[in-house]
Amino acid sequence: MSTPLVTAEHTGLRGMLRSASGGRSILRRNPALVVGGVLVLVMGLVAVFSNQIAPYDPIAQDWNNILQAPNAQHLLGTDNFGRDVLSRIISATPLDLQVGVLSVLFPFLIGIVVGMLSGYYGGIVDNVIMRLVDVVIAFPFMVLIIAIIAVMGPGLQNAVIAITVASWIIYARIIRGEILVAKNLEYVMAAKTLGYGNLRIMAIHILPNVITPAIVFAAVDVVLNILVASSLGFLGLGVQPPQAEWGALISSGRGFMTTGWWISTFPGIAIVIAGVGFALLADGLADLLRPGGFKS
Repeated sequence: MSTPLVTAEHTGLRGMLRSASGGRSILRRNPALVVGGVLVLVMGLVAVFSNQIAPYDPIAQDWNNILQAPNAQHLLGTDNFGRDVLSRIISATPLDLQVGVLSVLFPFLIGIVVGMLSGYYGGIVDNVIMRLVDVVIAFPFMVLIIAIIAVMGPGLQNAVIAITVASWIIYARIIRGEILVAKNLEYVMAAKTLGYGNLRIMAIHILPNVITPAIVFAAVDVVLNILVASSLGFLGLGVQPPQAEWGALISSGRGFMTTGWWISTFPGIAIVIAGVGFALLADGLADLLRPGGFKS
């Protein structure tokens, strides 16, 4: 009865981790993962060392250098207050990545727990959870987020809470769907026959084999949440001045597109780079985690 357990545990995340000895071969055969990983790593380093990297104080105003075009002194120019655009983009990186990652981490954890309970136990537990999911999903995503922030007030913490409330249902539905199939497979039946408890079966035997679609979606969801955070900043509902945030930087340059196009353009490019990095990482993870995708 132990064979199904061993076989199943090589088909999911656990199987990929056990095949890490072929990591170099995987990276050579998966350029999207490499490029995406490098871009995300670079952004992470910029976020960690933003204070050391930024050439100027991001909130210091210089009235003698208002609306300076990109030059040797200010590589990406200055805004309408004389603040260095490059420094403000760099200082905004930790905030945007923080919102993107935290707004995925909390829904991911909540969705996994709720999805496991719903899919594994079924019956009234599943009905109650799915009705709650229906209630949340009935509201348009951005409308729900804006409504929550309107009640709680703008700011980084409230933005993360609002996105979490609106997006946990996606992960719950992904995990629920996977568990509905997995709980009837032979390795789960074998675990039940051996007398293992429900918690152990869900956490140790089922979850590692069904979590990979949620992981891949989470990498894509980081991009979406960065865009949501930028949209909130553009609307004035995200991080508040004088703190820099990519969406807020784009918004601040709306009135200067003819005389200071760089104020909005370069923060927009930063968002694109972040999006490309996480999208490539998600694509690479999808190839890596699919059945047989981690074989050398």
